[in-house]
Amino acid sequence: MKFTELNLEPKLLEAISYMGFENATPVQELAIPVVLKNQDLIACAQTGTGKTAAFILPILNKLIGKEDQSTDTLIVVPTRELAVQIEQQIQGLSYFISVTSAAVYGGGSGSDWEQEKRALTQGADIIVATPGKLLSHLKMGYVKFDKVKHLILDEADRMLDMGFVDDINKIITYLPKQHQSLLFSATMPASIHQLASSILHDPFKIALSISKPAAGVDQKAFLTFDNQKIDLIKHLLKERDHYDSILVFSSTKSKVSEIARELSRNGLKASAISSNLDQNQREEVLRGFRSKRIRILVATDVMSRGIDIKEINLVINYDVPNDAEDYVHRVGRTARAKTKGEAITFIQPRDMYAFSIIEELIENQLEKRQPPDSLGAGPKWDPKPFKKTFSKKPFNKSGSKKGGKKFYSKNKNHKK
Repeated sequence: MKFTELNLEPKLLEAISYMGFENATPVQELAIPVVLKNQDLIACAQTGTGKTAAFILPILNKLIGKEDQSTDTLIVVPTRELAVQIEQQIQGLSYFISVTSAAVYGGGSGSDWEQEKRALTQGADIIVATPGKLLSHLKMGYVKFDKVKHLILDEADRMLDMGFVDDINKIITYLPKQHQSLLFSATMPASIHQLASSILHDPFKIALSISKPAAGVDQKAFLTFDNQKIDLIKHLLKERDHYDSILVFSSTKSKVSEIARELSRNGLKASAISSNLDQNQREEVLRGFRSKRIRILVATDVMSRGIDIKEINLVINYDVPNDAEDYVHRVGRTARAKTKGEAITFIQPRDMYAFSIIEELIENQLEKRQPPDSLGAGPKWDPKPFKKTFSKKPFNKSGSKKGGKKFYSKNKNHKK
C-alpha cells in the first residue's frame, strides 16, 4: 500500500516523499489507520520493519495545526541511543510541519538537564525519554504532562528485560486518565501481556513475523574455539574487503573494548561502544560508523536495538547471545528495508546449546562450518553436554517462553 492511500495530510506526504519513501511496510499499513482513529494498539513486529514510522507518522498527522505549546505525545524507550534515533526521525518527518520535539535521557551534562527541563516545562509537542531520566524530572514537580494525549512504549520487551516496569507504571500516574496508549514490541512474552492488560483499553492487536530474521539476511555459523575468533574475523574480512560497515556483537561490555583492541592490533581498525562511554563519546563513535569513517564497530546487546544505520554489510556474533531473542535483534541490524546482508555467528562449545535454542526459535537449522584449515580444526557440534548449564528457557513459536501465553495473530476484523 502507498502512503498516499493512508489518509495522511499533504504536508506529511510531502515530507515522506522528500525522504524517499513511497510504500508503507506491513506494520505501518496496519498501525497507521488504528492510531489515526485514536484506538489503543499493541503491535509485535520484528526489528527493521518500520515500527518507528508506524507511530510517528499518524502522531505527526494529528499534530498538524496544533497551536498551543503543551506536550501532546510521550514516547518512552529503553536506551538513550533509541531516544536520539527516534527524535532525529521525528525531525526528518516533520520537515514541512511546525512540530517541536525533545529527547530526555541519562548520561548528559548539567546543561543537558537544563535544556530538558525547558522542554518539559515550556512544552514540546513530542517528548522522547528513557524511564529513569524522565522520572528524575517528574519527581522535581515541574513537568507539565496534564495535556498529554498519546503514550507510546517502544521496545517494550526490552524495557521489561531491563527492569523498567515499575518506572513505567509510575510515569503513567503523571498522565491524564484519558489518553491513547500504543505498545510496540519485537517479542511478546507473558510479561508484555500483563503490562498491556494493565495500561491498554480494548487494543487493536497486530502480530507480524514474530522472532524471525529478515529474509534478506544470509545466516552462517562457524564452530570455533575462543582463541580462533580474531584470526577467523581477519580471514572472513579478507574475503569481504569490499564491506565498509561491519558490526561485531559481544554479550558483555567488559569484552567489547578487549575485542576492539585485538582487532586493531591485528590490522583491523575497530572502535568500541558500550555504556562505559559517556553520551558524547557514544554519539561521536556512532557518527563515525554512520559516515563509514569507522569500518568495524564492536557493541553490546544493549546496542542491538539502538543502532539504526542502513547498509550494514555484515553482523558478526563474536559469541552467542544467552537470550535467543537477542540473536534476532543482532542480525536484524543488517538487511534492513528489504536490502541484503550477512550474519555470521561464532559458536564455541559452551555456547552450543544456546545456539540450538536460537535455531528452534527461528525455525532454521544452520550449517555448522569449520574454520579454514590454516586456523586449525574447531570443536565438533554437540550441544547436549551444555544443556544443564544453560539458564534460559526454550521459546515457543509465538515468541514467548514456554509456559507463557500465546500471542494474537493479526486482528481478524482488519480488512486490507
